[in-house]
Amino acid sequence: MKKTLSILVLTTLLAGANSYGADNLVLVTIDGLRWQEVFGGTDPSILQDGKLTHAPDLLQEKFGGDNAEEKRRKLMPFLWHTVARQGILFGNRDKGSQMAVTNPWWFSYPGYNEILTGKADPKIDSNDALPNRNVTFLEWLNRNADYRGRVAAFGSWDVFPAIINRKRSGVYVNAGFESADWAQPSPRTQLLNELQQETPTPWDTVRFDAYTYDLAREYLLRNKPRVLYIALGETDDFAHDREYDQYLGAAHRADRFIANLWQQLQSMDQYRGNTDLIITVDHGRGRTAQLWPHHGSPQAMRKNHPEEKQLAQSGIAGSDEIWLAALGPDIRAGGEISGGPMLYQNQVAATALALLGEKPGDFATDIGPVMEVLLK
Repeated sequence: MKKTLSILVLTTLLAGANSYGADNLVLVTIDGLRWQEVFGGTDPSILQDGKLTHAPDLLQEKFGGDNAEEKRRKLMPFLWHTVARQGILFGNRDKGSQMAVTNPWWFSYPGYNEILTGKADPKIDSNDALPNRNVTFLEWLNRNADYRGRVAAFGSWDVFPAIINRKRSGVYVNAGFESADWAQPSPRTQLLNELQQETPTPWDTVRFDAYTYDLAREYLLRNKPRVLYIALGETDDFAHDREYDQYLGAAHRADRFIANLWQQLQSMDQYRGNTDLIITVDHGRGRTAQLWPHHGSPQAMRKNHPEEKQLAQSGIAGSDEIWLAALGPDIRAGGEISGGPMLYQNQVAATALALLGEKPGDFATDIGPVMEVLLK
């Protein structure tokens, strides 16, 4: 991870009232998962690269198909069987739907800050675990008596306590290899605590997404938050490791986790028909097989890899290209969008707040506007 929702605010929001407002919101991010795989399935150029794909025949059997539609349904079945039918998806550039980051760096901490605060901060120029000086919409909600103690975040990357500024915000954050520490944990939670400490992992700063998801689900069952953020990370790290097989496997698992989460939400009185779901990413990655493992803007390349003269001029093309999917009672059943307005990462925070029935302008006046095209 570390190697390195129209454009105007809703008139009703400006007027101080709106018809939106499911009581609960779930935000899921899948680190560095490209729109190309989400909308097109397996990439033939990477599949055929022996340095990046180790079992192409197995991947072809599991995720292959005669066209993009068939391949993507196999890779992310919940996204394409449920979200695409009942909700909405943006970001298929092959169909003229575009979404991009606005921060100048095109990597993780700047992207997560932009998602959660509604604006880019050019001064966040590294992935170092420095406490975020900016206030996230999670923190702002947690200051409100209606949400206090009912906002939580779970992340695979150990930098999320800093991104959300856990100490200042008071938001419950569990990330990296941290054990669940809430009161009266279930036997399953206690087992997860033990297992994640005993399971070998390829990375020092990122745990497997299964632990992040399962702990988040246990917290949901025990504490019933109104706002839950789950940040999955394996896709990015396997890509940096040049493991396309594992990257696709991580994307498939992420889809399965989200499917399981949605099923769980619909089984609980608090959440059934009363919860909106947003799924998005912090950044894109290179468009070609050669550059797929990487991401970063020209500015980031000049800062971190000055020896790469060509990349210092162009950056990793495609790194700023992102996507978003949403599902819930306040979400328009638009399916896969073709064309439409250009959307930006800095619009996620305002959209999340609007879905909760909050006025984004009360949070901040200098953030990206609500994605009106996403709402019913």
